[in-house]
Amino acid sequence: MSAHLFVLGLPLLSSVVLALVSSLTTSTLVNVAGTFLTFLASIALLIHRPEPSLWLFIDDFNVSLVVLTAFVGFTTSVFSAGYISRERKEGHLTRRHLRFYHAMYQAFLFTMLLALMANNLGLMWVAIEAATLTTVLMVSLYRTREAIEAAWKYFILCSVGIALALFGTILVYLAAQPVMGPGPEAMAWTHVIKSSAAFEPALLSLAFVFLLVGYGTKVGLAPLHAWLPDAHAEGPTPISAVLSGLLLNVALYALLRFKMILAANGAALAPGPLMVAMGLSSLGLAAFMLYKRDDIKRLFAFSSIEHMGIITFAFGMGGALSNFAGLLHMTMHSLTKSAIFFAVGIISQISGTKNIANIRGIATSHPVLGWSFLIAVAAIAGLPPMGVFMSEFLVVSSTFARQPLLAIPVMAGLLIAFGALIWKTQNMVFSKPSIEASQTYAPWALAPMFAHLALVILAGIWLPEPLVAWFKAVAGMLG
Repeated sequence: MSAHLFVLGLPLLSSVVLALVSSLTTSTLVNVAGTFLTFLASIALLIHRPEPSLWLFIDDFNVSLVVLTAFVGFTTSVFSAGYISRERKEGHLTRRHLRFYHAMYQAFLFTMLLALMANNLGLMWVAIEAATLTTVLMVSLYRTREAIEAAWKYFILCSVGIALALFGTILVYLAAQPVMGPGPEAMAWTHVIKSSAAFEPALLSLAFVFLLVGYGTKVGLAPLHAWLPDAHAEGPTPISAVLSGLLLNVALYALLRFKMILAANGAALAPGPLMVAMGLSSLGLAAFMLYKRDDIKRLFAFSSIEHMGIITFAFGMGGALSNFAGLLHMTMHSLTKSAIFFAVGIISQISGTKNIANIRGIATSHPVLGWSFLIAVAAIAGLPPMGVFMSEFLVVSSTFARQPLLAIPVMAGLLIAFGALIWKTQNMVFSKPSIEASQTYAPWALAPMFAHLALVILAGIWLPEPLVAWFKAVAGMLG
């Protein structure tokens, strides 16, 4: 059996098993083991790639995201083990909730991996819609009024967006059918990209508008972002980590696949300017909104909107250097933001609150946690020598070289967001402690955060040559 079938089969099988397991210890072990085996199977794809079929394929672009998704899925499951156990002990979750949570976690991982490996454009849409449904159920896990409201908003807004993306996908099929004939070949990306130069450009242009709005809603781009802060704030923190670190990437990946189809058709609408506009609007809005956030999870939810704006802007600019910067920033944001949510999860548990004003002096009461959290915030704020600094530097420098005026709002947005994050973080870390030192947590719960931060710091200092060559190849594919 090919490795990509193991990558898909393991989380699907784990989901079925976890739906039947009622023991917390057993379900936690199965969840961690399932994600670890999925990660190992994804690494095998780096060594050997299966031949593409009409339904699944692996290329330079998606293999990197498959490995990243499997890795973050594994580390988040490790963090989740301690987090969910404490939630159970404190009475926030019942045994039934835990069984449901673990089964849905594996189903969510399966849908994301399926979306990344789908060769059929319709199957990719189905997988992303399924990812929406699984996360809706997990966001509402606590069954509070706020959680149900957040899940409902997430479901309605993202379902409307995904419906628009479906209409765009149908338009692409209608453009492909006269050239390629009816059937699955006209929906297979590997076939469509070779023939897209002959497609009707008007249909492709109209399709991309619907796809940008549809998948842009899922990415969390302004002004389509309203679901994201609520979903992050009210769901379990491990789900916030994978929402920000993984699902936003998957939706953007789908949009970029369609961008490549348009780029291969010289007469179709240029997708770059639309993506640049939405990227800048997301960066600008999120940068100012960071100052008004009083909830620690909402704060970093808006930070995710900011960074997805930067990534979308980079891919909208296009070209080898901007695409390279966008790919690097996708990777660094996934690792850094999930690390931040790991820290936020522990902080909110030991403090008993998500209100920033009531979280003080973590570096004094819990030094390892406090300083690790500070390093993670410094990383996402773009301070050197972190990997996020490197990717943001490449975005700004490539923009200065090609469109100097566009570099001004990018720099302004980055500086405004930097100021907000430092202002909000300093009292949480350095002022008089508000959390009793007796409030403890499992020391190993910080291990996933340490692993992510180590990779982010290493990337800011040195990128392995094979990884650089890999990103260059993908940047060339993206045009």
